[in-house]
Amino acid sequence: MFTPSPLPRNLEASFRDLGSERAATRASAIRDVVRHALRSDATRARAIAQLEKTLRDDPSSEVRVAAAVALADVVAREALPVLLVAVEDDDAHVRQMALSALGEIGDARAAHRLERALRDERPEVRYQAVIAFARVAKDDGAAVAKALARALDDPDSAIRYIAMRVAEERLAIDADSEPLRAEALAARAEQLVDDPDDAMAVVCALYLARLGRPRGKAVVLDVVAERRGTPELEDEQACVELAGELNLEGAISHLERRAWGARRVVRAVFSWGAGDGASCAWHARIALARMGHERARAEILADLSSWRRETREAAVVAAGRARIREARELLESLGESVDAALVREALVRIAV
Repeated sequence: MFTPSPLPRNLEASFRDLGSERAATRASAIRDVVRHALRSDATRARAIAQLEKTLRDDPSSEVRVAAAVALADVVAREALPVLLVAVEDDDAHVRQMALSALGEIGDARAAHRLERALRDERPEVRYQAVIAFARVAKDDGAAVAKALARALDDPDSAIRYIAMRVAEERLAIDADSEPLRAEALAARAEQLVDDPDDAMAVVCALYLARLGRPRGKAVVLDVVAERRGTPELEDEQACVELAGELNLEGAISHLERRAWGARRVVRAVFSWGAGDGASCAWHARIALARMGHERARAEILADLSSWRRETREAAVVAAGRARIREARELLESLGESVDAALVREALVRIAV
């Protein structure tokens, strides 16, 4: 029998249900507490105090996990001491989410504890510490590069992968970072680009391609042409978009096929739920537009005037990533019809 979803709790009901006897009710109440906390400084302060208590004392690991995530959602720098203690929680998932929260909050005071976590005997702690340390120590490129280089020698393949992923993502943000371009990182990536693990090989190729290394560009082109695969769709999408950023002319026909060819439909059908993301059609159009492709640029510009908000907002992001300068005036005229933060980011990208 169909039953409607319960209505969101009001403020007092949310706090009341944090004391429920049922763990599932307490966990769901945390989500409503966060929703209210983001609307009011007074409620935020009240919420942080309650969430700290929950993270310290709740008998349910599910609820403690929700509390750690919630503290990140409200950017609770005040909760740093409690989160640092939670890194030693008996439950592995709680430890992971406490580390993740420290990274999301980005308070540099957590750097020393996270640096120790990079050497923890537990793989799940080291994994989250790699991500979190790179965020809290973002202003110390040398320390981040050293931590990533060490993680690339980790015996756990998942940690090696995430270290390379973080290196590539940070290099995409700061292409001139000397520490992230260090020979120690590049040499290790040159070794791992031949790794039998496709995910590892492709993420190394992304990093090397950003450095301008021929081996990286060759693998990126192979991924775009679907001569090589990766289980990580996000990395395939990054390869597709990077082909445009690097102006890889050999990728143009493959990008056109991804954006408009029959293969797009086939992959969407056999990747239920992924839609165009399965063929990277959206990313391919951005790459082509970045390279000056007239059809791709025209379609993105046309989508900025779509009657569907979702389509307009996707076009805003695409226009920014593709650096379509002629979109500036239209972006500035969109007003409240799209998320203002997306427009600001697009305009900054176009201006660069």
